[in-house]
Amino acid sequence: MGVPLSQMWTVASYILKQKISGNKHYPLVLMLEPLFRCNLACAGCGKIQYPAHILKRQLTPEQCWKAAEECGAPMVSIPGGEPLLHPQIVEIVEGLVARKKYVYCCTNALLLKEKLEAGWFKPSKYLTFSVHMDGQEEHHDFAVCREGTFKTAVEGIRLAVQKGFRVTTNTTLFEGADPNAVRAFFDEMMQLGVEGMMVSPGYAYPKAPDQKSFLNERSKTNSLFRMIFSNRKKHWKFNQSPMFIEFLMGKREFECTPWGMPTYNIFGWQKPCYLLQDGYVDTFKELIDTTEWERYGRASGNKACQQCMVHCGYETTANDFTFSGIRGMFATIKAMMKPAYVDPDAAAMLAEEAKKPHGPMVTLGISAGAKKPEHELAGVK
Repeated sequence: MGVPLSQMWTVASYILKQKISGNKHYPLVLMLEPLFRCNLACAGCGKIQYPAHILKRQLTPEQCWKAAEECGAPMVSIPGGEPLLHPQIVEIVEGLVARKKYVYCCTNALLLKEKLEAGWFKPSKYLTFSVHMDGQEEHHDFAVCREGTFKTAVEGIRLAVQKGFRVTTNTTLFEGADPNAVRAFFDEMMQLGVEGMMVSPGYAYPKAPDQKSFLNERSKTNSLFRMIFSNRKKHWKFNQSPMFIEFLMGKREFECTPWGMPTYNIFGWQKPCYLLQDGYVDTFKELIDTTEWERYGRASGNKACQQCMVHCGYETTANDFTFSGIRGMFATIKAMMKPAYVDPDAAAMLAEEAKKPHGPMVTLGISAGAKKPEHELAGVK
């Protein structure tokens, strides 16, 4: 597992405390979006499509800290947008670290090397740079619609690791992803010295320019992840629940926990989750108390939830299962002790995939570098 024991203990004790107290609607990770603007225009992203006046807005450090305290989750993920564009991101991060929150600063790493050389951050067990890497160089550059981004990100990762920072990667897979290339990508990331890797299927953001490339059939998603995670190499480390990985592989059936990773951004607390926008409220308590949770998740019949298998909905479920009793604990320990998942059929499927044509044109339906981010076109800095 690519997670330090101190963090595992903090999360485990937090979950057990919530279960003992009978709190069903507890958050595990706060998804804190201090801004939406970005220096990339990825075809699968629905965040940067807002008009220029929205992209200019950003949360203050005080708003960020208040949200973390109000929510109470032990971990805070800072996506965006690109958080390194926020002029007060260091202050925000330092304030969260001072509150002993485990912070994942999610970045495309285009500015990471520059900011680290300028001394913007200090290494801490509470701070991790989660670098968004969508595969090997050709696939990554195509996915983010700009050539050269992979090399720049790798430079940032190397420097961060060299300076003693915790670094993980975060990979979103789309329709047509090549499982053999993904496995080769895992090797490359481990060679860079990252602590662990996170992987999730792409979900269809309504605002995303490319709606055709999202994984939209569960059986295909299970098949893809079965090929990727079976017959695993010993040196691969993943920064996510082994039960969530088994869920992706089709080995377990979980229901979504939409309140597990609540989102706070410039509009307030987003209902019901990071992926769906059904309104906003002013407080976390209002989010929990007024959201009709029965309307969400696959079992609800909600069409928007039927194919979703993204970590923000299911990672909390997977962790909750681990601490639900002897069965969950035993399954998790077994997965940690024997993570190879030897599967001859999956190996045969992988060999067949190697014979098929794969490439960035299959992965995303627009050309690399096709356009600049909207905020650049609008003159937003």
